[in-house]
Amino acid sequence: MLTDAHCHPWDLFTQFPEAEDAYRRLGPAGPACAASAWNPEQFQYHEALAGKAGDPPLLRCFAVHPQLPASAPRARLEELLTYLGGLAAEGRLDAVGETGFDLYDERFKGTEALQEELFRVHLETALNRGLPLVLHVRRAMHKVFAYTKKLRSLPALIFHSWPGTRFEGESLLKRGINAYFSFGSALLLNHKEAMRCCAVFPADRLLLETDAPYQPLRNRAYSHGEDLPLLLKQAAVLRREAGGAEGERELEQSIEENFFRSFGQRRV
Repeated sequence: MLTDAHCHPWDLFTQFPEAEDAYRRLGPAGPACAASAWNPEQFQYHEALAGKAGDPPLLRCFAVHPQLPASAPRARLEELLTYLGGLAAEGRLDAVGETGFDLYDERFKGTEALQEELFRVHLETALNRGLPLVLHVRRAMHKVFAYTKKLRSLPALIFHSWPGTRFEGESLLKRGINAYFSFGSALLLNHKEAMRCCAVFPADRLLLETDAPYQPLRNRAYSHGEDLPLLLKQAAVLRREAGGAEGERELEQSIEENFFRSFGQRRV
């Protein structure tokens, strides 16, 4: 089974209505996915999809996105944190995320203190409820390392669109953090460090994702579950060129196992 460790079905289907029919054509053998939401409307849509019999598994993720403080008033952020706490208390979450740090430009850097405040709430929620944490990190890996001690206590730490270096990834594992590294279209867009990391990281730490609709391949309007076979094929090529022994099918099985293990789910 193909798996998508990070996607946004509500965003995909509302922005590109034709994408839903294409996704349905993937059928019951289509990808299991972890659906990320940052507001109640999105989450409720994903929850309804998760309850449809016969469809591939859909895992429910929620967090206040680290980019949101740049555009939303504090009162709104507090409302969303309250919603997050309610979902966690009711057992309606499969993961907390995507949370983290975004210091990509001056606009986001100006909210760094608030991002950190939000991150601490998300981290404590994940720790208290025994949930995996999904991270969004841009130009901010140093912020992650500052929380090493607490991150070691998480059931899993899942890096959406792994933004770091080989050294940083290996360092996280050496520090006892149960980290998983997810790769998307960067593998096909000549992002050298992402390609290098995918090639050499342990196979039992790899995940693939579409970030649908936000990581389109060249000449595409949006990313989609249909992209996953291309990502898998490229990952297998990269690993083979680096001396890896697993074939494409073996890699798919390993990534499937990683997906269900990292999100604390039974393999279907």
